[in-house]
Amino acid sequence: MRLTMRTNLAMRVLMACAANPGRILRKQDIALSCNASENHLAQVIHSLGVMGYLRTVRGRGGGLALARPPGSISIGEVFRAFEAETPFAECFAPDNTCPLAAACRLRCLLAEAVEAFYATLDRTTLRDLTDDNAALEDLLKVA
Repeated sequence: MRLTMRTNLAMRVLMACAANPGRILRKQDIALSCNASENHLAQVIHSLGVMGYLRTVRGRGGGLALARPPGSISIGEVFRAFEAETPFAECFAPDNTCPLAAACRLRCLLAEAVEAFYATLDRTTLRDLTDDNAALEDLLKVA
């Protein structure tokens, strides 16, 4: 299994915001600390805002911050939101053209494995990833 770049960047943005509570962060600062393209971040930040994870402030002194407490943001919820567009395998796609579909038992096994993956992530919140994580805070602290 491989996560999309968007999910990876979404988690970096959320962790940066959680590591800097009460601050409005600039996209440029997050890009620098997370080694990410500002263009890619802009798209992800927009999506996170639309989904209600971030609040954005326009204008001079603007930026972004968490819209919800870190303890209320489930990692599984975030992953589902970003990974929903990408089927895990061809047989999960609406336009499945796999010639084995009528007889294949692998699809059920994969569905069970993917659900176990998400169930594990559902038990973890953004706060679990960032609280008492001094090494992460050092990496993501914005001056």
